[in-house]
Amino acid sequence: MRKSETHHLDIPEIGEGKRGEAGHIGYLLRQAHGVHRIRMERALHDMGVTLPQFSVLTMLAAYPGTSSAELARLSLLTPQTMSVIVGNLERTGLISRRPHAQHGRVLTIDITESGLQLLARCKLAAQQAETALLKNVSPADEIAVRRWLAEVARNFDDTTPDTNALPDAPR
Repeated sequence: MRKSETHHLDIPEIGEGKRGEAGHIGYLLRQAHGVHRIRMERALHDMGVTLPQFSVLTMLAAYPGTSSAELARLSLLTPQTMSVIVGNLERTGLISRRPHAQHGRVLTIDITESGLQLLARCKLAAQQAETALLKNVSPADEIAVRRWLAEVARNFDDTTPDTNALPDAPR
């Protein structure tokens, strides 16, 4: 523990007290997410790509021809944020938009060849952050954690009509 500079309280280090195994699971998830986000941002920084842009490029490579609204849901971003990201990625030639075959007002989005090349470099950089995230996790535990995280998201509220939407996520 360390003394806070502004208070007399002893603030536990990460991994101690309520910031450790005795902490609330939601707090521990947020703490781990924060650490991973910082690692990812550092890994992507030299390529000039933000974490949300990386997420969008990753989703477009996996699900080509999606709309901006679909990308917002996949990337857990608001439609407004997605609009800015898509505009920036299109201006830099990393993605392209075209009218949907059946729905004229809907634009579908595809990753370009230069977008795929940049994404490949980003994935290599991101792999280091992923490795750090799983540093002390056995392969069997990794499988269990992945199952658990997917299950938590899948079953957030069985009474909600749209079970693919997350709370506060665009619908």
